[in-house]
Amino acid sequence: MDWEIKTDTTLGEKVYCASLEPGPALFVLPRRGYNKKYAIFSTRFGSIDNHFCVTKNGSVEEIEVPDGVAHFLEHKLFDDEDGNVFDRFAQYGASSNAFTSFTNTTYLFSCTDFFRENFELLLNFVQSPFFTKESVDKEQGIIQQEIRMYEDNPEWRVFFNLLGALYQAHPVKNDIAGSVESIGKITEKILYKCYHTFYHPSNMAIFVTGDVLPEEIFEQVNENIAKRHIPPAPDIRRIYPEEDRAVKQKKIVQELSVSQPIFNMGFKDTYSSLNGKALLFKELASELLLEMIFGRSEELYTQLYEDGLLDEHFSTGFTAETTYGYTLLGGRTKDPERLVEKIWEGIERVKKEGLKQESFIRHKRTMRGDFLRSFNSLEFIANNYLAYRFRDIDFFDVLDVLEEITLTDLEKILHEHLKEEFHAVSIITPFQE
Repeated sequence: MDWEIKTDTTLGEKVYCASLEPGPALFVLPRRGYNKKYAIFSTRFGSIDNHFCVTKNGSVEEIEVPDGVAHFLEHKLFDDEDGNVFDRFAQYGASSNAFTSFTNTTYLFSCTDFFRENFELLLNFVQSPFFTKESVDKEQGIIQQEIRMYEDNPEWRVFFNLLGALYQAHPVKNDIAGSVESIGKITEKILYKCYHTFYHPSNMAIFVTGDVLPEEIFEQVNENIAKRHIPPAPDIRRIYPEEDRAVKQKKIVQELSVSQPIFNMGFKDTYSSLNGKALLFKELASELLLEMIFGRSEELYTQLYEDGLLDEHFSTGFTAETTYGYTLLGGRTKDPERLVEKIWEGIERVKKEGLKQESFIRHKRTMRGDFLRSFNSLEFIANNYLAYRFRDIDFFDVLDVLEEITLTDLEKILHEHLKEEFHAVSIITPFQE
């Protein structure tokens, strides 16, 4: 088996990368002396992938499926002909889980003992779909109840209300789990169609970290793949609707059972397709800019905190995916209207006065330190390594790209991205008596 070793001298890490045929991509980061071992098995299939073309054996098929299929598949794979997979992980002392995002679905476990048995279980159940009409009908009710619960979750609703205000057509505006109506349209036939399209090994990747031997991991995966009769990989072309630069609506307010208002403020980025280092640069530069404006060591945060307009849970972030990107500010506040007004005043003041070199150097140094410290977490390394890989980004490029960012780059983002025409506000308020 062929593999290469990627070394990062700054991080002091080595990742062993194997090329399997027909896949999946395999990555192992040994951590000598660690008790815990962590493994994930991911596919590049998320909630936004509901319209696509598949080319197989020379024929082209265009497919559109109901919202929520990726999340539904995640649920169903844990039920197989032998019962519940969670129970079998527990028998080997492992903690298992899975999650679906807008772009990926990931299955995982961590353990201290019986790694080989747990890893074989992960490899087997993810590659062994078993759906019947009866089991799908039962799961529909379970997920529909889950969706109804989230309809009353203020943090969930303030976020998706914001995305619905920012985006006019892109499926990122839709709930990852789908809707009660869309879940009712999912059948076992649809699940198998999406599984065989997106769960082909060529569209998947595995990452293992802990006190493990790369050669043993490679051998186990290769043996597991070799015993399967895997057909040639389909050619997948994801189809996304054309998205207007403008936001759908400026403001959305919903009443829920909360003690004080919750707000999200977002800025829609205008790129329609970006990947690789250009996408990584956009993400890191935008995050750095947000820290320079809203960081806890900055004047604006201190002023808003002292005025009681935000608390320690206030957060900012930039999401950078290949077909969409947005800035998000959020938290709890006693006066969301006043907070939004003060945020705008702060942004305009920074635009007028300009970004400060001292703040730029300080926050860049902090971001670098935070990234280095995050490598103490096996979960952080594994989850981010594959999430970046699915966007054609080498996770080890983060520090080099961060170093390339200049103050001029941030000034450009400040004036081109943080604009009134690209912003929307979502507010959850207490029920009015």
